[in-house]
Amino acid sequence: MRVTALVPDPRRPGTVRIEVDGARFGAVPAEFLAAERVAVGVAVSDELAVRLGAAADLEAAYRTVLDALQRRAQARGELGRRLVRRGHRREAVEAALDRAESLGLLDDEAFAVHYVQTRGARGRGPARLRRDLLARGVDRALVDRVLAAECPGGGDTAAVPLELATKRAEQLGGLSRTVKRRRILAYLARRGFTGHEVTEVVAKAVP
Repeated sequence: MRVTALVPDPRRPGTVRIEVDGARFGAVPAEFLAAERVAVGVAVSDELAVRLGAAADLEAAYRTVLDALQRRAQARGELGRRLVRRGHRREAVEAALDRAESLGLLDDEAFAVHYVQTRGARGRGPARLRRDLLARGVDRALVDRVLAAECPGGGDTAAVPLELATKRAEQLGGLSRTVKRRRILAYLARRGFTGHEVTEVVAKAVP
């Protein structure tokens, strides 16, 4: 096998597309090619093919990471699982995620803080926020630390659950007080608000 073409990738400056024996092999960073002394006409040994393949896999995974992060912020664990499901090799995925983290493009703590602030403002309680973040692969210790900072005291005594309970009580119309309270408690629990304080909130909303 021989390298038959090296074409700069117009979509990714600093990246070069490789063709081997006239067929597209993949895209790798230009500095990798320089370090490996790869040029048109160079014979591709089995060992070089393995190194080129690993570099191409990493570059493909990294491109997918960048594309995903351009659409929305994501946690590392969630993004990693998505890349593996799309067929990227796990080793390449981990290396691509490490690169994104080193450049500040991927930050689980910043993601968790933003998630808690925005979703909490929309009416999600601490229990729901914890479940959501853990499901996205955020480390449990980090989740606990962010919630402790953003929802001191658990957050159940804030105005949000009372506002939700009051609005829900209006929607339930002429149902009996007992039925209203039961349904509102279940509604708040689904949104992550639980505990004795929430029971008191419902009592205020449905006196």
